[in-house]
Amino acid sequence: MSAVARRLHNDRDVVMKCMDNREFMRSLADESMKLVVTSPPYNIGKSYERRSTLEKYVADQAQVISECVRLLHPQGSICWQVGNHVQDGEIFPLDMVLYHVFKDHGLKLRNRVVWHFEHGLHCSKRLSGRHETILWFTKGDDYTFNLDPIRVPSKYPNKKYYKGPRAGEVSSNPLGKNPGDVWILPNVKNNHVEKTIHPCQFPVELVERLVLSLTDDGDSVFDPYMGVGSTVIAAAKHNRRGYGSEIVPEYVEVAWDRVHALRSGELKTRPMDKPVYDPTLPRGGQ
Repeated sequence: MSAVARRLHNDRDVVMKCMDNREFMRSLADESMKLVVTSPPYNIGKSYERRSTLEKYVADQAQVISECVRLLHPQGSICWQVGNHVQDGEIFPLDMVLYHVFKDHGLKLRNRVVWHFEHGLHCSKRLSGRHETILWFTKGDDYTFNLDPIRVPSKYPNKKYYKGPRAGEVSSNPLGKNPGDVWILPNVKNNHVEKTIHPCQFPVELVERLVLSLTDDGDSVFDPYMGVGSTVIAAAKHNRRGYGSEIVPEYVEVAWDRVHALRSGELKTRPMDKPVYDPTLPRGGQ
């Protein structure tokens, strides 16, 4: 490991540990995290998880969620990004399965964000799944929410009021419109600029939207299932402190390599404002 890499393993604004997430969380202070954002295993037998019964999976998740609630700042948010558990050809939407766990802690659901993507496994006996969901919960009614940093271009940016005292003035916000609760973003597949060794990698731009809208400059962001560090990268990119835990040593090393590349200006991520590929456009127009 290089001297720079060793220094980054003790980076002041990045704390990542290769250990069980509950053990790591016990070392963190109450109400210290403005945002907890993660994509936990879906209990479908991926290389980084042990498949168990759905009941045991929910019980294990409940323990992690309980610790996350303890860490959550009074004005903070939890964003739990999940897909489907599949058992004997039947799907179990994990956002529905886990919803009550968050409600039992008194959290309030602010949005159920649908993340839509175009690529994935092709199913033969049901429609192919092309979306996952993000459950956004807050601890109370006084929560951080910054819309301006995540606005998207207006469909009709020059639309004007046609009557009333403001007739003739532009009616749309010059910064763009609210992105809504359906986000169309590519998932990280082999040709994605961010692809690493992780089989189900979080796209940085998805986490960036959450970091920018649900935290302020200097706040702390935590991911209990860090993987290769996409959440920590998104936090560090925008002057937040990133915390993460992961039990696979190879993933933690990749995460530190990515932080090193970010600090040196060499990390490639898909820009938040880049349009999704449109095959009807010429290559130079993408």
